[in-house]
Amino acid sequence: MDARAVLTTEPPTDTLAAIREWLAPVRSALGGEFVAAYLYGSVLRQGFDARHSRVNVLMVTRTLDLTVLDALRAAIPEDRKPPHVSPLFLTLRQIEESLDVFPIEWLDIHERHLVLEGQDVLAGLKVPRSNLRLQLEQELREKLITLRQAYLASGRHPEALEPVLRAGASSFATLCRSLLRLRDETPPGPTGAVLERVAEVFRLDAEALRSAHVVRHSDRRFKSPEIQSHYRRFMIEVERLVNAIDEMQVP
Repeated sequence: MDARAVLTTEPPTDTLAAIREWLAPVRSALGGEFVAAYLYGSVLRQGFDARHSRVNVLMVTRTLDLTVLDALRAAIPEDRKPPHVSPLFLTLRQIEESLDVFPIEWLDIHERHLVLEGQDVLAGLKVPRSNLRLQLEQELREKLITLRQAYLASGRHPEALEPVLRAGASSFATLCRSLLRLRDETPPGPTGAVLERVAEVFRLDAEALRSAHVVRHSDRRFKSPEIQSHYRRFMIEVERLVNAIDEMQVP
């Protein structure tokens, strides 16, 4: 098996063993349609905790017709306990045709992935950056709208804001990494360092920008006033970041 990595932190041994156990029946079901299996995302970063984060697995196949899909439906193991696997099945052609549509996602995967099995078909792909700033602004504006809507809906129940913060932390960190790539910077490994750098570059409140990350990865129970405070400060910084990107000049 190939274990080549790009800018990765080795997953915990028990997590990697569980992933390979998950992969075995899926790989078998694909048979000759299998091309490659990758790990990507937070499992390859420092501080990964299977209790809080899912394991992203990219499965590249030759085809994904109904026969293949039915075989996969029957083979994918039940997701009963951590580490929880979130598989993404794509053909190589689908990947190639989506590089310009999802530059954020493919740049993140291209920069940091681990080949579990098969040939590394991602190595030769070139992700165009022409649409990167536009996708970043769009997704951050959508995130800001979601934060506002949830804040208004929380009413007398500020504790309802906690799952919103937790759910948005990972995707927000990915957007921040892409912001640094847009500036031709290589993002640091730890998520906290990424957020600190984005705050420095765009003159934001670093502590407030880290609020969602802190809530997601903390084992303590937050009181409602604390959650509301974290949420309000985070929402303000996201809006400031959106405004900064809107004015950003990209060569």
